[in-house]
Amino acid sequence: MTIDEHRDSDTPTAVLNARPKVTDIETHGIDTIPHPDRTSTWLDLLRIQFGGANTFATVLLGTFPIVLGLSFWQAVVSVVAGVLVGTVFLMPMGLFGPRTGTNNAVSSGAFFGVRGRVVGSFLSLLTAIAFYSISVWVSGDALVGALTRLAGVEDSVGLRTVVYAVIGVLVIVVVIYGFQFMLLVNKTAVIANTALILLAFVAFSGTFDASYNPGPDALALGGFWPTFVASALIVMSNPISFGAFLGDWSRYIPESTPARKLLLATFLGQALTLIPFLFGVATATIVAGQADYVFALIQASPIWYAVLLMAVAFIGGLSTGTTSLYGTGLDFSSVVPRFSRVQATIAIGVLAFLFILTGRLFFDLLGAVSAFIGAIIVTTTPWMVIMAIGFIVRRGHFSPRDLQVFNKGEIGGAYWFSSGVNWRGMVAWIGAAAIGLMFANFPPVIVGPLSALGGGMDLSLVTAVVSAAVLYLGALWIFPEPRSVFGDNGPRLVSASDVPLQEIVTDHSSTAAKVHAKAAARRHL
Repeated sequence: MTIDEHRDSDTPTAVLNARPKVTDIETHGIDTIPHPDRTSTWLDLLRIQFGGANTFATVLLGTFPIVLGLSFWQAVVSVVAGVLVGTVFLMPMGLFGPRTGTNNAVSSGAFFGVRGRVVGSFLSLLTAIAFYSISVWVSGDALVGALTRLAGVEDSVGLRTVVYAVIGVLVIVVVIYGFQFMLLVNKTAVIANTALILLAFVAFSGTFDASYNPGPDALALGGFWPTFVASALIVMSNPISFGAFLGDWSRYIPESTPARKLLLATFLGQALTLIPFLFGVATATIVAGQADYVFALIQASPIWYAVLLMAVAFIGGLSTGTTSLYGTGLDFSSVVPRFSRVQATIAIGVLAFLFILTGRLFFDLLGAVSAFIGAIIVTTTPWMVIMAIGFIVRRGHFSPRDLQVFNKGEIGGAYWFSSGVNWRGMVAWIGAAAIGLMFANFPPVIVGPLSALGGGMDLSLVTAVVSAAVLYLGALWIFPEPRSVFGDNGPRLVSASDVPLQEIVTDHSSTAAKVHAKAAARRHL
């Protein structure tokens, strides 16, 4: 099937089925979503982004500029800069799902090869573990803080472990039900968290001071600009974290939806996250110097607000946790075909929970989170740049059937390239990520050998982005891709080679082919 980049109609290509019930367990895996089942709109894409980020996990990221020593207004500027720059990179990532009918990791097979697309699966796994962990950590800490203040329960490792486990299991349950249940949780989170943040004006009206400034001696990286850039990069990790996941939700949007609406959905959804981010900045000034932000905030809140914090933190933990875990479970089921979507979700959830206990209870949370999300930015942003450039040079053309070759246990098709790997995209990503990490400065965990060249300022993002663009475009110019990947309108800005299209055939030795054969046999019984 060819998808024409000029289609700009709101009229769906088929009569839509009724939207599934919230309590219906989602049946679709990583396969192409049929057009009658694409019952979502661009507003759903906006809502799920805002709902997934309008939580205490985002609030926690908003506290980092203050923790690193910036003044209130300096922190505000760093947050706005981080959100806007991250959103610019993120916006194109919502365009793939409606055109391919699958998630962004599988869609990336168009540029990395149907086997090389496991790069996207790996990046989504890292992101899911990081943000699932943050959401459970923060929500769990909020509940523990409320219990110690309101019920006089003593804080302990055992109590936190139990609370983390409860929230973690509930997140997995929501994800198992699937996309529609996630939409409901996100709608609830949007309303509840927005109301909570507005009530903060009342709760902290007598304690918040916008003139907060700890002075230059408090700057964590020794100077203003290195600290400012590090703060902005931490904030930027939030929109970047959606890059691997936007296709999980946009694949349920009709193919005919105009690109401008998809871009607008992402821009508005991420711009609205400034609400929880700035809440984090403001409240961090109130509890500055405290080791545990959430716990300290609850102790500093009026009783009535502490109760609300507990309730909303719980809902928010479900919201962020589900948006992070859903896509990775979905994609992991295609990488390991023996696992269904539900089984893969449970496996990733258990792995992430072990990471939570290890990271939260035995290591420095601030250093671990800073380094982990720094690595996510440096490795994911070049992948997104390559995807965006590929979308432009291909004129938005995709062959959804050929993208599913790896998942079905087949070989051949437009995106087979060299044994399933497109070395143009792969080499560009590996080179850009490696160069970016060499310039990274996320002490004490990640300090690249070239980080000193920035005078203490982190240059990892700039070098990674520029390297990705130069390496990928250079590879496309020097080694033109087969004409079959460009569709009838041909390439834009690059040339094409006349390499014959390899016919799609079943690889009977692959696990995926055996799984599909067994499933087909069961259907015929």
